[in-house]
Amino acid sequence: MNKLGVHALVWEAGWSHEECARAIAKTAEVGYDFIEAPALDPSLIDPDFTRRQLEAAGIGINFSLGLDFDSDISSGDPEKRRRGQAKLEDAIRVCRDCGGQYIGGILYSAFGKYYEPPTADGIAQSAETLRTVAEIAARSDITLVLEVVNRYETNICNTAAQGVEMMKRVGAPNVKVHLDVYHMNIEESDIASAIIDTGEHIGYFHTGDSHRGYMGSGSIDLASVFRALVRANYQGPITFESFSSRVVGQPLEGILGIWRNLWDDGHDLASHALMYTKAQLKAAQEAERQARERSRLPG
Repeated sequence: MNKLGVHALVWEAGWSHEECARAIAKTAEVGYDFIEAPALDPSLIDPDFTRRQLEAAGIGINFSLGLDFDSDISSGDPEKRRRGQAKLEDAIRVCRDCGGQYIGGILYSAFGKYYEPPTADGIAQSAETLRTVAEIAARSDITLVLEVVNRYETNICNTAAQGVEMMKRVGAPNVKVHLDVYHMNIEESDIASAIIDTGEHIGYFHTGDSHRGYMGSGSIDLASVFRALVRANYQGPITFESFSSRVVGQPLEGILGIWRNLWDDGHDLASHALMYTKAQLKAAQEAERQARERSRLPG
């Protein structure tokens, strides 16, 4: 059964002690299994405090991040690659000490708009660094999930197929593909087919909608997305991700272009998303069951 989570930026812009406590408490109150916390700067997270809050609330945690251009492991600059590897290793320590199991996001390049295509050498260097980092993560039973994002946030993994190829180049058993329906809506020709084709390689999934507001109020055919997840027999974590200018601050506000206030009530937004996700998963499971049984005639 899929564990369901919500991104911390539905609640808070940062991860101070006060923000951490509020975000975790609100996540548990709505009924999610875990919270996904941003770790763009892992040093800003207090693992001991975070773990105590999680234990008190009875929920889990996972992390996501994107490297910056000064720590880009696909860069030709060895110092940038060194800084990127160090940041990924810091994120692993934080995740381990908080009791997390997954680190997702743009782990293979910088998180931002490139003005040139990737090079073969850059991709090879990224895969080599990730292979080393994955070995460290494996010691703490942490899975790295490479998020496939749109062309304005990386120049490497823009489609599910590219994510699978990058995962295979890394070649570590604890490296999987992280799909996000918002990005797939921009880059894939057929979202459902891409999910099914990725299949067993999916390790993490982000739900949302085309405008990153309320699920079901945008233009994505979410019913077909959930049917594809069930068809692919995906059993891993599903996180609801939504951004509004009411909460998100810099640098994410600028990188992602979060200029509009798409919602005011995070509790209502998150409650709706949890209900919507559960309903869509149930409907998809019933559709799959009926597809298996409808051809049966009386014996």
